[in-house]
Amino acid sequence: MAKLEMSSLNKALDSLGRSLAITNNSEKMAAMDDDLAETVRAGVIQNFEVCYELCWKFMKRWLEANVGKSHVEGVPCHELFRLGAENKLIDDVEEWMSFHKLRNETSHTYDVATAENVFNIANSFYKASMVFYKNIEAKND
Repeated sequence: MAKLEMSSLNKALDSLGRSLAITNNSEKMAAMDDDLAETVRAGVIQNFEVCYELCWKFMKRWLEANVGKSHVEGVPCHELFRLGAENKLIDDVEEWMSFHKLRNETSHTYDVATAENVFNIANSFYKASMVFYKNIEAKND
């Protein structure tokens, strides 16, 4: 298979990392008015959504090319993540399932509680997605 072009995932992860750096800086957040702080938090949530979508799509593409399309096509997310873990792309299947669940919630209902849940898990997702990125990049040949 041809090498996966990963610049879109790299850019999305960079954007998530930068938005998290702002929200994790209590001085910067305290200096913002409520509207600006809410907008920055919304950016974290949107970046989570984009990054999650790109991560699972890249995982699927890599697995199709390296494990076989017949093993990947039409499988539920849990199976896709299990295959990802077996192939050392991700560390924790259940953690990725929790990311999947939250992403599904943001696409079907968008309320304050869902937004808060996504915002609260964004740092964990960023760390896990960076591990995924480094792992897939190392195997991307």
